[in-house]
Amino acid sequence: MLDDEPLILLDLEFAVEDAGCIPLTALALDEALTIVRDEAIAAAILDVSLGKGQTCEPVARELAARGVPYVLHTGDLDRMDEGVRRLGGLLVPKPTPAAVVVARALEGVRPDPNFA
Repeated sequence: MLDDEPLILLDLEFAVEDAGCIPLTALALDEALTIVRDEAIAAAILDVSLGKGQTCEPVARELAARGVPYVLHTGDLDRMDEGVRRLGGLLVPKPTPAAVVVARALEGVRPDPNFA
């Protein structure tokens, strides 16, 4: 999960745990890129606007290249960069309850055939 707002990130973290998953969280773009490159990820939740002119686009591109489903969680639907819109992530507006955001992110996850 990537969000530059700590309270939103914490709320999402609890919802991920409640869904029986292990949350990996980042408050900044570079942290999120490291996680995507170093960890096995089933799905992701990305805040689109990260402040200082940054967006989640580099992380979304990396996830897409790896075939990892992701949700674009944003309060800026009207101001989203067209490049981000074309990335193919599912758009979930803010505010949406954290449990709903997590459920939407997990919709695209394929079950692991090796997990009983």
